Amino acid sequence: MEENNKKAWSIMFNNTKFLIVRLSSIGDVLHATPVARTLKENYPNCHITWIVSQTAAELLKYNPDIDELFIWSREEFEKAAINLNISKVIHSWQTLKNFFKQHQFDIVLDIHGLFMSGIITRLSQSKRRIGMSGTRELNRFFMTELAPTVDSPHMIKRYLSVLQQLGIKTNNYHLTLSLPNQFDTFAKDFFARYKINPKKKILMINPRTSWPNKNWGNQHFAQCIDLLDPEIQLIVSGGPADENDVEEIAALTTKQFVNIAGKTSLIEMAALLKNIDLLLTGDTGALHIATAVMTPTISLWGPTRPEQYGPLVKGHTFICSDNECRNCNKTKCRYKTNACMNRIEPSSVAKKIHTLLNL
Repeated sequence: MEENNKKAWSIMFNNTKFLIVRLSSIGDVLHATPVARTLKENYPNCHITWIVSQTAAELLKYNPDIDELFIWSREEFEKAAINLNISKVIHSWQTLKNFFKQHQFDIVLDIHGLFMSGIITRLSQSKRRIGMSGTRELNRFFMTELAPTVDSPHMIKRYLSVLQQLGIKTNNYHLTLSLPNQFDTFAKDFFARYKINPKKKILMINPRTSWPNKNWGNQHFAQCIDLLDPEIQLIVSGGPADENDVEEIAALTTKQFVNIAGKTSLIEMAALLKNIDLLLTGDTGALHIATAVMTPTISLWGPTRPEQYGPLVKGHTFICSDNECRNCNKTKCRYKTNACMNRIEPSSVAKKIHTLLNL
């Protein structure tokens, strides 16, 4: 009987045109990729369009589960609105309206859950607009139906909950990030250029996050690097905004490392992550990119919880602060001390790295 029900659901939705609304950020977009994959697994002939902001679009560009990618810059729209640049706001808004004039969708899945994503979902004029339960900013009022509440705080499970309205459940939480073969060549050329031996242990360190409160101090990273076995080859990564911090870490440590902060795209960084042994980072996009390309990680947690944002698959180690004010989920420390992250000792991190690298 259950098998017959599955076949009936599959026939019902197999040629359906879906729109996924998840605009940003890097980690959240990757956390949402199981939704697209699960749809395709259940309805192979369905058509999936994903609307995403410019920053995270690169991570979806080669995704085999997505038939069409529509890039709409949420960042530019919000910047124009804040600066009262009416002409840019109107242009950005018109771009959205034109998109929906040219595209019709049977079902829209809003897995962003904010006021802005709610408006975009409503603009689609789809008869079925499915959102998550427990969202903010009046998002639920733009939906025709809401997913059931899930018995888990994890964002991946919350995103997947919208599929329950279509009769789909899954326990596959792997993230999808596809890399064309050309990026394997990029990684090989990179290692050759910087004289990195791929047969020896390679550790990448991504020191910065998008929240000041989630950052482990530069001095802590430098102390940890100083304690590492000299046989470990080190790469320190980051975006353009992280260049000064990485340079400061270089000045504070006695060891040499390859500094690629601001020098790679997200896809190029993913290619490097795919070819290393371990990533040390905080709760940030690099962690989820590494998870998607199946590279082991060791991540540092203070104001946020791995139970909500960390990898759900094997191969990942969490070092969580034991400070009493941890898990506040605030972007800035209310005590202005970053006490929870500072509680994590460089020696304990270095020891765990040696264990994971079998040194």
